[in-house]
Amino acid sequence: MRGLLLLLILVIPCDVWSRSVSGVIHDANGAPIPFANVQWEGSSIGGATDEQGNFYIDEVPAEQGVMLFSSLGHQRFKRQVPAGEHDLDLGTLVMQDDMLGLDEVVITGTMRETFVKASPIKVEVITAERLQNNLPAVNLMDGLLLVNGVQEVTSCGVCFTNSISINGLPGPYTAVLMDGTPMYGNLASVYGLNGIPTQMIDRFEVVKGPSSTLYGSEAIAGVINIITKDPGDEPTLAFDLMGTSHQEAFGNVALASRSGKWKAFSGINFTYMDRYEDNNGDGFGDMIGMDRLSLFTKWNLDRPEHRKLSIAAKLYAEDRRNGVEEFFTDRNYRSMRGSDSLYGESIYTLRGEIFGTYDLPTAEDVRVDYSMSWHDQDSYYGADHYLAKQGILFSNLVWNKRKKKHLLMAGWTNRYQFYDDNTVATNEDLSNHPERQYIPGIFAETEWAGNAMWTLLGGMRLDYYSGHGIIPSPRASVKYSSSQWTTLRTSAGTGFKIVNLFTEDHAFITGQRAVEIEERLDPERSWNVSANFNHIHALWNSSGMLDIDVYYTRFGNKIVADYDVPGKIIYSNANGFAESYGMAMTFNQQFAFPLAYNLGINLNRASTTSLENGAPSTNLIPYAPQWSGVLTINYNLSKIRLNFAYTANATGPMALPKVFDLDQNGEQLGAPRPIRSQAFFIQNIQITKKFKQNSMEVYGGVQNFLNYRQQESPLIGYNDPNYQPGFSPFFDTSYAYASLHGREVFIGLRVDLMSSSKK
Repeated sequence: MRGLLLLLILVIPCDVWSRSVSGVIHDANGAPIPFANVQWEGSSIGGATDEQGNFYIDEVPAEQGVMLFSSLGHQRFKRQVPAGEHDLDLGTLVMQDDMLGLDEVVITGTMRETFVKASPIKVEVITAERLQNNLPAVNLMDGLLLVNGVQEVTSCGVCFTNSISINGLPGPYTAVLMDGTPMYGNLASVYGLNGIPTQMIDRFEVVKGPSSTLYGSEAIAGVINIITKDPGDEPTLAFDLMGTSHQEAFGNVALASRSGKWKAFSGINFTYMDRYEDNNGDGFGDMIGMDRLSLFTKWNLDRPEHRKLSIAAKLYAEDRRNGVEEFFTDRNYRSMRGSDSLYGESIYTLRGEIFGTYDLPTAEDVRVDYSMSWHDQDSYYGADHYLAKQGILFSNLVWNKRKKKHLLMAGWTNRYQFYDDNTVATNEDLSNHPERQYIPGIFAETEWAGNAMWTLLGGMRLDYYSGHGIIPSPRASVKYSSSQWTTLRTSAGTGFKIVNLFTEDHAFITGQRAVEIEERLDPERSWNVSANFNHIHALWNSSGMLDIDVYYTRFGNKIVADYDVPGKIIYSNANGFAESYGMAMTFNQQFAFPLAYNLGINLNRASTTSLENGAPSTNLIPYAPQWSGVLTINYNLSKIRLNFAYTANATGPMALPKVFDLDQNGEQLGAPRPIRSQAFFIQNIQITKKFKQNSMEVYGGVQNFLNYRQQESPLIGYNDPNYQPGFSPFFDTSYAYASLHGREVFIGLRVDLMSSSKK
């Protein structure tokens, strides 16, 4: 009897825990999803689907529970499993596409591949698919409109050059990378970023806050890393053509091929804009004219043990112009460049880039990231000729070592940069002194994952500048995950930036003011602390995310330009400090039915404080919105392959420079223009229809459908009766805070032709 009881005790639990759960997982189009994760909630019991999407999980508890399903690029979901002792077949389960990017792979925060949710550094990701579904983005600048807290800042109301602002900080404070390598010096940050075509972008990643520990100078506000496409994943032939109601044309054509172990992806991108409009009546065009051509190619070599060898190149040429109508029309600018009677701005840009990665054939994990770039600028701003050249050579030797829960990374950076122009920046005592800098640096970072809940990260970088000595840049971060759904991150670090005056202030080269540099300009330094709360929710039969950031950045040695002395710009390090602080919140949700939305709100205050006669004086940084927001809504009818997208960008009030209009005699008025802008909204609609197994798409819509335009002219002194338009000593192009472009209807066609070897 005792033996029978013992047998029953041993057998009954075994029967209770012996049942299995099986099924098959498909996507919304009915295709199987291989290698999807399947897990019994609250335990280590689970597995993955096979190549046909089938799964079989043994030893599942007999009580009621929940199965969790997740797969990269798809919406995670839960399925209730009833109590029972018999094997259970869940049948066919459908995973919707993940439009929210909760499980994207990222590299920017730590210089190595990891998942968004696993990274100790918060990284935001915008994929090529999300770009295409929401905006007719023709270059990187357009796509950045989808990132909360990131703004486009227009530097000039004639040539409409622009830069990227993160959390209210000016454009040169953001480092821009291609496949993890920095190559966009300050000159290129004004003119080069528009030449990155979306056809070559797989995704771009945004890290906010100082990242100088890994990426050096210009990473004070944050980092934007453009990840280019893998040639092995691209169709044999693809093109994207778009036209607009403003008589603009944009196009991309790309080819992918294979030769032996090499996979190649090459393409051409063009932009054509040549329409003159003057809706605000200031006598200058409201839109630029432009001819832009970009050629790009990327080659990957299949190597043993999945080692990487990639070589990419891009050649970019742009002809940008605007001014009075006679200068603009019939391409008269070609013969009128530099005219002292008809004002116009004509900017010729030629830029070449080579970049890539090479994994060394060693037992250790060692790689070299490299880049080379050359930027040639030939511009006229009225009668003022600006010539500039900038070259950058960069290499980064990176070593990674993992031992159990500990990861160590160290690197040796070499950067050589050349800069020359025809301004006082490189001319002293009537002689030319181009800037040549070799900047070596070393860095090390360690990451320790104590358990599933805690991850600690710390690092230090040392860069040597011949004029400033060794500049240290430490950072530390802590990630705490109370569950797989909730994460708290805290970070602290420093950043630094070496100043290039041209990109700090467009007025530097307009010739209307004499430039004085009172002292040696020391590097700007920053200190930042931030915290991030992230929670993945499952509300109302949906999945989504709540993300909250708080941040504070303080600057020392801030470079300031003093315009108070008539006819001069006086540059010096501020006797005080600058700061930027605020909070950002993002809430997104994807329902079981085909609706997804993303809402982001950013509250920010960016200011400078100087000591005047011992008393502090604080001023807001111009063009830094006190609040901003972005909203995207997608409704995807997968059965008929039709996607509806609504995008809205809200820009709150911002400080504007103090400028004075002129009276009918050419004298400045006693009261300035408003020094604070009004809030405004830009709203867009796009509809995308896919055909033939998604190989062809037709898309169209309306940008800025409420037709918002900046109310005032961005120009000052354009109507001086004593001078030809544009040549007044009061002429100023800096009062540009919003678009003049107006409503625009667009329509486009995308086609991907995949060869049989790639299907």
